[in-house]
Amino acid sequence: MSERRLFQLAVALGSLIPVIAGAAGVVAGPAMVDAGAVPAAADSHFRYLSGLLFGIGLGFASTIPGIERRAARFRLLAAVVVAGGAARCVSLLARGVPDRPMIAALIMELAVTPALVLWQSRIARHCGY
Repeated sequence: MSERRLFQLAVALGSLIPVIAGAAGVVAGPAMVDAGAVPAAADSHFRYLSGLLFGIGLGFASTIPGIERRAARFRLLAAVVVAGGAARCVSLLARGVPDRPMIAALIMELAVTPALVLWQSRIARHCGY
């Protein structure tokens, strides 16, 4: 398997995480994270942010065809994810260490996503872009 195909597979699998988590958040609302009863405004905000997460996943998936030419879109989406990870760090500092799924999300946001940007740049260079 070529490196390009391997990268496309990695992005496809990685895209499933925000698509599935976003869809689950839209459907289940704050109950997805066992938040208990929350005001309607908090429920609305949680579902809105879950919809954004769903869209980010679809955005990453849209880069898969011709992934070597999609650097601008890929980097913009990655910047949004890293910004979300930075916000999650604020919560970590303000409220303490969250549960394992949130730690895993933080690792995806602040480590895996930037690594994928570097990999995408490598693929683009090797393909002449």
